Amino acid sequence: MPSVINKAQQKRLKKLVERIKEIRTEKGMTLKDLAHTIGKDPQSISRVELGNSNPTFIYLTEICEGLGIEVSELVQGL
Repeated sequence: MPSVINKAQQKRLKKLVERIKEIRTEKGMTLKDLAHTIGKDPQSISRVELGNSNPTFIYLTEICEGLGIEVSELVQGL
């Protein structure tokens, strides 16, 4: 059974995925660059950044490693 998230959770998820894209672009990385760095396909990263996927904690740690940041930096202020 798929999990349904409420509006508050949707809002937090939107902020999180916007932050991922913001950091990636600040670092001059494309979706393809990040995907290659962490061994994922660009479409997977795109789904996360568009908010079409609710990434697991493990996936977030992989994204952070690829961006060269700590998870705490990603979620700071959310």
